[in-house]
Amino acid sequence: MDNTRNASFHERLNGRFHGMLKWQQLDALWQRVKTDQWYFYQVGEALPGEPLCGDELAQRIDALDALLRQEHAYDFCGIVYADDGEHPTLIKVYDPNNIGSSCSRSTTPTLPGWILSLSPPSLQEISVPVPGNRKRWWQRFSLG
Repeated sequence: MDNTRNASFHERLNGRFHGMLKWQQLDALWQRVKTDQWYFYQVGEALPGEPLCGDELAQRIDALDALLRQEHAYDFCGIVYADDGEHPTLIKVYDPNNIGSSCSRSTTPTLPGWILSLSPPSLQEISVPVPGNRKRWWQRFSLG
């Protein structure tokens, strides 16, 4: 594995992000994302080999959006962060059931549940296993 790319990705992942505080901001972000090719990575699972685009990307984003709205039943979003709201290249989506301290600068910050990236992501080491319901949610995409 390319350690330079690895270091660069980790630096970017820990860099500055803008929160999608309102659901309307998330809607606009998803519309921008759906027009490109994105690596869609569920942290704790295998790295994606290729980016997604078109219907496959839209279906996965729509499913993630539905999951977030169902399990984060608030009138605000606040669990999705993009490196740039208008021209994103890296997006972190926190699992509503494991938000932890997503905006904290702690030495062991909570990892996002999902990462979307224009460039290939690097493996994120997690300290706890991915819950069974998230594994099943993710596996339904590879079975379809």
